[in-house]
Amino acid sequence: MLYLIGLGLSDHEDISLKGMKVLKNLDFVYAEFFTSKLFGTSIELIEEVIGRDVVLLNRMEVEEESIFLNKAKKYNVALITGGDPLIATTHTQFLVEAKKQGIKTEVIHGSSILSAAEGISGLQPYKFGKITSIPFPDNNFFPHSPYLTIENNLKNNAHTLVLLDIQVDKDRFMTINQGLEYLLKVRDELLNEGKENFLVTEETLAIGVARVGSKDLKIKAGKISDLINSDFGSPLHCIAIPSELQVVEAEYLIAIAGADESIKLLKTKNF
Repeated sequence: MLYLIGLGLSDHEDISLKGMKVLKNLDFVYAEFFTSKLFGTSIELIEEVIGRDVVLLNRMEVEEESIFLNKAKKYNVALITGGDPLIATTHTQFLVEAKKQGIKTEVIHGSSILSAAEGISGLQPYKFGKITSIPFPDNNFFPHSPYLTIENNLKNNAHTLVLLDIQVDKDRFMTINQGLEYLLKVRDELLNEGKENFLVTEETLAIGVARVGSKDLKIKAGKISDLINSDFGSPLHCIAIPSELQVVEAEYLIAIAGADESIKLLKTKNF
């Protein structure tokens, strides 16, 4: 039997009761934390809570060698991940491969950044458009697609959740500041290419969200020009770019996220 188990967003206390019960009764437990990382815990604490040794796998051992899948042919095995095992990962392929090999499977979901960040941002989830991710730039790699996705969502009056790159093996976690700088740099490149009528500028309203699911959560809303120099503290970070706000959304951003009262006049409508 192969179990894919999500650990949630912050620490070992986020593991569901169902997940905990299963983990205490398995033959082998493997973990991957390259797609997401829980900053409020450690392998040692997880092992203490579930009463089992945990084998931490790197990307190659997960995606190429599938060590846990081979073990599941004879034993009861789990692969544990941060967040939800089927969100923002390629782990659905393991369910397909297990099916082909006659291995029984079960998924035990965990809370996901895709729902938690949208919810804590104060924006209505059904108003979100396509999600985008900002990568760390590299040699000859600086895609404009994150910026263009946000602009397209805004044209359709849809909010955007912007995920920020993590490179666990290099201990690199993109900050809200770096993400906003990236968007403005794309704007500048597009300007040099002759594009006009930008929807994402220094004046655009944005929401920075840090450490979703932890007691140390930080959420701050304001113009990009204001947020870009703000200190959001330690990882993990993400960004939301709102489209036209409903009154209740604006009130939330003012009361909870410190937005200026003027957003009620500039960007709101009634239900």
